[in-house]
Amino acid sequence: MHHFQYRGDHLMCEEVPIERIAEEVGTPFYLYSHATLTHHFQVFDQAFADIPHLVCFAMKANSNVATLKLFADLGSGADVVSGGELYRALRAGIPPSRIVFAGVGKTREEMGFALKSDILMFNVESPQELRLLNDVAGAMGTKARVALRINPDVDPNTHPYIATGLKKSKFGIDISLAMEEYRVAKELQHIEVVGVHQHIGSQITEIAPFVDSLVKVAGLIAELRDHGFAITYLDVGGGLGITYKDENPPVPRVFAEAMIAVIKDLGCTIVLEPGRVIVGNAGVLVTKVLYDKRTPAKHFIVVDAGMNDLIRPSLYGSFHSILPARQETGRETVVVDVVGPVCESGDFLAKDRSMPAPKPGELLVVMSAGAYGYTMSSNYNSRPRPPEIMVKGDRYFTIRERESYEDLIRNERLPEEL
Repeated sequence: MHHFQYRGDHLMCEEVPIERIAEEVGTPFYLYSHATLTHHFQVFDQAFADIPHLVCFAMKANSNVATLKLFADLGSGADVVSGGELYRALRAGIPPSRIVFAGVGKTREEMGFALKSDILMFNVESPQELRLLNDVAGAMGTKARVALRINPDVDPNTHPYIATGLKKSKFGIDISLAMEEYRVAKELQHIEVVGVHQHIGSQITEIAPFVDSLVKVAGLIAELRDHGFAITYLDVGGGLGITYKDENPPVPRVFAEAMIAVIKDLGCTIVLEPGRVIVGNAGVLVTKVLYDKRTPAKHFIVVDAGMNDLIRPSLYGSFHSILPARQETGRETVVVDVVGPVCESGDFLAKDRSMPAPKPGELLVVMSAGAYGYTMSSNYNSRPRPPEIMVKGDRYFTIRERESYEDLIRNERLPEEL
């Protein structure tokens, strides 16, 4: 469910016509629905109400501080994968006691920042990381609470770039080596073992991979407890998918029921890391048609948003529905490539898409762009990144300003010697 609906011929975000926002802020821009973000978070959180749990929103999906503040007010924590994300989470008001830190490449400086902030725990990805974290904590005269990220070798049946739980993945510690690494962790003076972590991938639309991985991890927790480990947290990760085109992912209630059946008797607080499922369909990218270009081989619709703004179609071949901001009857249906202004043949938002023929100057709305949209954007071709706008009821707010040309070179220097 989302709050982007036609009212008459006009596509609305809650109570505000998208065309009105475009007239006032220009294009392209990202647009989020406050009501959708709130509803999605609450539905997911309530699905796990029967067990002790903590929702830690996966910030890599959408890290705007206004979005994070909204979730913080609803009781959310944060799943961070960098010092920058930790900084954002803290600035947004998320308590350190609700923050978990994952990622395969944590630096000494990031570890120190997280320890000083007193976060809930580190999800440790490798033996060398574990030893470095022990050294950093020792130098600071403290202990680091950790869960080891376990790779259960389960195929999540998603795009290979976002499958993270297979044996060949760079993420986590192979489950066959887990007991050995937990024994090492137990002997390290400045490490406190508190949990087990797993995360098998993203945009997963089936329940079976989650259940299969949890069965393996539940067995590991039982074994750990037999060896004297006090496991109080099970971080089950995230990865639940959304509908972009014709996917049929389970709703949070059904997803939760399947998970709870496996983990309800473990006696752990369950940490969940949803990202896309909360924000994906709560945001869109609004772009303007620049040109209608026809060649003997192709029909192109050139728009002012490109792969620098939304890279998912170019990177993953991802489908995003594209709707006109204003419906008109009697239009010719055409098959087109919707392409951007970036100087790459891979710069497209849609290929061979059947749609009502757009006209130069009109607005197109790229749906399901709330996750991994702005967070993966860039300044390629020296293009300023777009603003982010949030609608709440009949009002809208700029939650990130459009970058200027000056912003593009703000941190660059021309030494006198050159």
